[in-house]
Amino acid sequence: MSAISKTETIDHSDSFSAIRVATGSVLSLWFLTVLILGSRGAFVRPTGSLPVPILLPIVIPIGLFLMAFRISDRFHAWILSIDLGLITGVQAWRFGGFAFLVLYTFKLLPGYFAWPAGVGDMAIAAAAPLLAASLFRNPDFISSRRFVIWNVLGILDLVTAVTLGGLGPLLFHDTGTATGLMARLPMSLIPTFFVPIFILLHLTTLFQIRDRGL
Repeated sequence: MSAISKTETIDHSDSFSAIRVATGSVLSLWFLTVLILGSRGAFVRPTGSLPVPILLPIVIPIGLFLMAFRISDRFHAWILSIDLGLITGVQAWRFGGFAFLVLYTFKLLPGYFAWPAGVGDMAIAAAAPLLAASLFRNPDFISSRRFVIWNVLGILDLVTAVTLGGLGPLLFHDTGTATGLMARLPMSLIPTFFVPIFILLHLTTLFQIRDRGL
């Protein structure tokens, strides 16, 4: 019995290793693609038009992730095995949202986008190390209402930022400090790469919470 269990563990580990390599390759290709497209101005749209080009790099990766999670047992199992403390701590990088407020002070970003996106990111980021530490100290913290709410708010913050960035110029009739800056390098990497990454990390956490019946 123990020999069978040991063999299954080895096979499981080998399978996860292959998935990690494949996932790393896909992420690298994704980053390179949006970097090249950004350098060619592919995400830039005239003020007043819908930012479809910049939305596709957000929607497509999330759609592929959900599809793989649903149809691939190995990918499903790997997602449910990822260290929650680690991916929670990674969200602390979102404190970089402070840059939105800096750009606002220089009139390079509009307030209707910079304040919600910047403050929202900073709030989520500030809580991330504390929640990660709580998970390391007590794995059962995953069942806490506070942890679930933080992950949901983390997704809502990103969705709100993308919505305001895309539709804000239309809603607020902005023809001056429009969010066109976010469609140009290096800022274009935020919505086309980092935003979907952070959303996927939140989804991974919520899937693990659901799997544990919490």
